[in-house]
Amino acid sequence: MNIRFEQINDIEQIKNVHLIAFETDTEANIVDALRNAGVELISLVAEKHGEIIGHILFSPVTLDGVTKIMGLAPMAVLPNLQRKGVGSKLINKGMNACEKAGCEAVVVLGHPAYYPRFGFEPSINFRIKSEYEVPPEVFMVKELKKGALKDKTGTVTYHQIFNEL
Repeated sequence: MNIRFEQINDIEQIKNVHLIAFETDTEANIVDALRNAGVELISLVAEKHGEIIGHILFSPVTLDGVTKIMGLAPMAVLPNLQRKGVGSKLINKGMNACEKAGCEAVVVLGHPAYYPRFGFEPSINFRIKSEYEVPPEVFMVKELKKGALKDKTGTVTYHQIFNEL
């Protein structure tokens, strides 16, 4: 399996992975809309034998006083390949790419039993919350630059596209 940055000829396969992995087309539409809007994205695919089997997207979010935070969303792996390490490899490579791009932190709205293994912790530990009404344990953050969130508080907001679709 190869993890690499998205290329233009991957777009249809990426959409297909999201359509198969999720019950609705919302995630696939978010990926397409962010890409089409020209938002600065970090988009990686997992490829096996020339087929896209997984995808992860990071897009900018805002929090007062922090210059570069990315939101991890969405991530999809073909159902028959879930729980086989594809998602973990996408997350690890994606976090690496975010760090190399100068990102200070990454947030995720996800399963509290899954994401802590990658260094995510509840955002309430940093006095930061999500714009969405979610239980505090499902909105998590990981500092990529040590101390980037020290003395920062507030609400993280995602690109408006997340609220439009």
